[in-house]
Amino acid sequence: MRAAVATGPNTRLSLTDREVPEPGPGEVLVKVIACGMCYSDVNLIRGRVPFARFPVVPGHEITGTVAAVGDGVPGLSTGDTVGGQWLYDSDGSCDYCVRGDQILCPRRRVTGIVVDGGYAEYVLLKGGFTTPLPDGLDPVAAAPLMCAGLTAFNGLRVAGAGPGSRVAVIGTGGIGALAIRYAAAMGARVAAIGRSSRGEERARRLGAELFVAGSETDAAEALKAWGGGADVILNSAPTNAPASAVLTGLAPDGTLVLCGYDGAPLTLEVPPMVRDRLRVMATPSGSPHDTRDTLAFSAHHGILPEIERIGIDDAPATLEAMAGGSLHGVRRVITFG
Repeated sequence: MRAAVATGPNTRLSLTDREVPEPGPGEVLVKVIACGMCYSDVNLIRGRVPFARFPVVPGHEITGTVAAVGDGVPGLSTGDTVGGQWLYDSDGSCDYCVRGDQILCPRRRVTGIVVDGGYAEYVLLKGGFTTPLPDGLDPVAAAPLMCAGLTAFNGLRVAGAGPGSRVAVIGTGGIGALAIRYAAAMGARVAAIGRSSRGEERARRLGAELFVAGSETDAAEALKAWGGGADVILNSAPTNAPASAVLTGLAPDGTLVLCGYDGAPLTLEVPPMVRDRLRVMATPSGSPHDTRDTLAFSAHHGILPEIERIGIDDAPATLEAMAGGSLHGVRRVITFG
């Protein structure tokens, strides 16, 4: 099989041929249809993931068909269309796993970071962490839902977005575009915060009633003028600075959600947090039940990301372009076949 391998931090992906693996007990062999390229993959090759294990095949936004099933995997059969996510597996016995919060397991393993992921024609996944795709959901366009969609959807609902709430989304790229659409489908009023007014038309098309150009307007003041502030602000930008700058645009009891971030410290004004009882949270992808909910919600509301298909041979250059900041907007998806 053809695969792209990260051999170490700060190195270019290496294209190679490997033997197709065989599933062991509890494992599923998936013939990959598509694998989305996520900014977490950029962090991997930049050496920003301290627990990464090299060499490793990146990729955790996986869709494909089941090619073989190992012993002890109920509910999946050869030919099923499935998805694989950031969470590869967990220990299954800690308090978090027992209550269905496997994403918080202290011994969780991550697909494409510590075990091989989807930048390959075949991938081994764990049975309990392999999710059937709803009928009618395009597996190529759905690949980014396994991380970008899951992170946005889960972040919004954990933060309390819902009918009548005011949700502001910083950034209109991959995660941001999905967050705007999810929030609107949840019945929320939506504002989008972009870098310039060039993104306004697209943001409104996605479902935003208000657009704020951060380079031209004080975003926090604009949100305060929008009915008293946002109940939820979701940062999808890959840096902390935009989130810090709009904290005071929250309404009392509001929540700032970090879906995008960098390695720098997060600087926040404490007095307004105390005064208005503000909260700050982050969301680390989601557990298997969160993935099922994300896919079901996406299928019901017809929410799919805008994508650009590429081949596996284009993956090294595409990942370097993402790292250099020259690719924006649509999600790049590696497709096979």
